[in-house]
Amino acid sequence: MLVLLAGIFVLHITTVILLLAATIENAWWVTNGMSTDIWARWIWTGSNWNYTDLPRAYPAEYLQAVQASSVLACVFSGIGIFVFVAQLFTLPKGKRFTFSGIFQLLACLCIMIAASIYTDTFHKKESEGQYGPSFILAWISFALTFISCVIYFILRKKTT
Repeated sequence: MLVLLAGIFVLHITTVILLLAATIENAWWVTNGMSTDIWARWIWTGSNWNYTDLPRAYPAEYLQAVQASSVLACVFSGIGIFVFVAQLFTLPKGKRFTFSGIFQLLACLCIMIAASIYTDTFHKKESEGQYGPSFILAWISFALTFISCVIYFILRKKTT
């Protein structure tokens, strides 16, 4: 059981790191000389990346929804790891992983909302460029948070 708990802990830490990387890193949409994230746009000029604001054509409401959902996913997953550790020592068997599973489910839903809005709203009419590594990390972290959420709910049922 200790190995299983250690594996779950490592999975949870991995999802927190991936969520943070997807939220912070500047590569949701990339071209040869430009990289865009949910916070700013970076343009390669000369030998430096230069910070610029996002285009005004981006709908502000959707952009704020993506930003808020990404940050909330990080917060919920971070809280979930602390709750996981606290529940190991405080709650009786059969009730231990309920709150951790709920926080992971909330993180899963938030990152899914963020990536879905970004997919549906931004860069539809752009012929040049592709989704970058941060966007892919967001979808991978969605899958991992969902898996850890399911694991938490399955483990909740175990009494041994």
